[in-house]
Amino acid sequence: MEVHKTALVGHSAEHMFDLIEAAEHYPDFLPWCSGATILERTDAVVAARIAVNWHGVKIEFVTRNPKRRPEWMAIDLEQGPFRRFAGDWHLRPLLDAGCKVEFNLRYEFANAVMARVAGPVFDRIANTLVDAFVVRAGSVHGPGTFAGTTGQPPKGTSPP
Repeated sequence: MEVHKTALVGHSAEHMFDLIEAAEHYPDFLPWCSGATILERTDAVVAARIAVNWHGVKIEFVTRNPKRRPEWMAIDLEQGPFRRFAGDWHLRPLLDAGCKVEFNLRYEFANAVMARVAGPVFDRIANTLVDAFVVRAGSVHGPGTFAGTTGQPPKGTSPP
């Protein structure tokens, strides 16, 4: 499965990056995340163990993610039920305080049973992740700098 999502948000790249990088807070706002533990955090990498528990489907995996704050973070699987799991986040500043968020993820479960059981749940998680971070930014940092509270640019403007 491949996922590619983008959003224009009225929050700075720094704010968005910090929310994305702070996996220890995922259980606070991602209903499918039953636990998250930071295993290592430096200026160059963050590693975390993430536990998923959604509608009886339980998955646990560890990622080790190289990063360059505030513009990029890779997602690299270190341990888990996937044959393939890799992606990245790109954050590009816009105007004075907004940014464009791009999320890419490619994954494949290691076996057919796991794909059949957990695949639909993980597909939903991957496809709604960007929206969840946009909502989180609004609750943590208040309404964005774009018109209204939608996190979208004013009408009549075009995305970069």
